[in-house]
Amino acid sequence: MSAATTWTIRDRVLDLVPRALVMGIVNVTPDSFSDGGRFFDPSTAVAHARDLIRQGADILDIGGESTRPGATPVSSDEEIRRVVPVIEALAGAVPISIDTRKATVAAAALRAGAQIVNDVTAFADPAMFGVVLETGAGAVLMHMRGTPQTMAELTTYEDVMREVVDHLQTRLQLLREAGIDESRVVLDPGIGFAKRSIHNWMLLARLGELAAVGRPVLLGVSRKGFLGKIGDRPEGERLPASLACACDAVSRNTARIFRVHDVEATRYALDVLAAIHQGGTELAGPPDPTL
Repeated sequence: MSAATTWTIRDRVLDLVPRALVMGIVNVTPDSFSDGGRFFDPSTAVAHARDLIRQGADILDIGGESTRPGATPVSSDEEIRRVVPVIEALAGAVPISIDTRKATVAAAALRAGAQIVNDVTAFADPAMFGVVLETGAGAVLMHMRGTPQTMAELTTYEDVMREVVDHLQTRLQLLREAGIDESRVVLDPGIGFAKRSIHNWMLLARLGELAAVGRPVLLGVSRKGFLGKIGDRPEGERLPASLACACDAVSRNTARIFRVHDVEATRYALDVLAAIHQGGTELAGPPDPTL
């Protein structure tokens, strides 16, 4: 079985064939990995999100609680306070994803104009099933063990890809049993979540096994620490590695959605790759008579 080529989110269908989709990260948090605090003010977050749209973001992923290892949890009320004004200001521009583990936050975000629930726990909150079913929202199911506070201690695997696939297949079946059509579901292997560096590299190398489940795959490797282990690169110097991962996944048809901080560079790299694959017939424009 090969990965699906469309993703249904509420009342629209996203086609993943013409080009891979770029999901721009908007962290409305004081403590997120990479950009925590930079866009904590709602007006700053909205301005940043609009800039990401100008850079080519197909989707915006808005989160009000950090899920980095060791992050401090926040209440549902606080998370809603952070994200809803941002979503309301951006609704209708591009599809919006709410990055949350909590059904109450997802429901508030969907009422405000979001169309996707990106849940790093793959619906550990049982109420999430009803929220997605009632709204017809799209869903991202990610593999993670434990919580952001405990996941660093839960990194023992016999076969990491097999265990990730089995877990996500089980969660996908639960969604089906709840009445949620699988056309609304995308899968994420959870790079960096309860995984050591070697596990992340194994997942990237064998990503086709997750794509074979039959649902689109979302990949989130942007600026992550394991990339910096090659060449001893700090967080600000990992963009080339992030782009390499995205281009490899598209070339092998293992992922078609990329959650990133660096939207403009990612969009450019993926468009160049598409032009190569298409022989320049669709993206490169008319021939230049001077060349």
